Amino acid sequence: MTLRVIGAGVGRTGTLSLKAGLEILLGAPCYHMLEVLPHPEHVPVWHAAARGEPADWAALMQGYAAAVDWPASAYWPELAAAFPDALIVLSTRSAESWWKSASETIFPVSLNSPDTPWKRMVDAMFAARFTSEIENKAACIAAYEAHNRAVRETAPRARLIEWQAHEGWAPLCRALDLPVPAQPFPHVNSTAEFQQRIAERDKH
Repeated sequence: MTLRVIGAGVGRTGTLSLKAGLEILLGAPCYHMLEVLPHPEHVPVWHAAARGEPADWAALMQGYAAAVDWPASAYWPELAAAFPDALIVLSTRSAESWWKSASETIFPVSLNSPDTPWKRMVDAMFAARFTSEIENKAACIAAYEAHNRAVRETAPRARLIEWQAHEGWAPLCRALDLPVPAQPFPHVNSTAEFQQRIAERDKH
């Protein structure tokens, strides 16, 4: 199996919905930050990448047909080079709505996590490929816009599509030359759902 889709959009741009949709379309798993948590052996690979060290992307992505969300989206250029036939999907939303969502979900979790290899990897990734000032709205929005601009300017045009969650199946199916599934596009992981999941985790 090889990657058919590389998600270049950062977290909180509908990436978990995109993961679910791609798994239906491609009939195979899609990598996402949620995949990192049960695979602690992946953490040092991503941390090394944050330090600028080479990674064996084929080995890391073995068994996956797509990769979206952080940390994969931070290294989309390397993944795009390693998988030259893969579609690059830039998932986006308005900067203000993205900041509101990220500042109420993933950023507090990152800031409040204990000092673990995962936490150190995430911090290194933000510093290297986004911004370490994740409590600073202006810095984060600037980093978000810079990331999206870099994707638009440097990704091979023939391989790149932009996608927003409200667009559902159509752009993905068109780009992958696949039929639109009969079922509705999955919309998951709202801010409320994310916060509920964290609250349940913290009870244990």
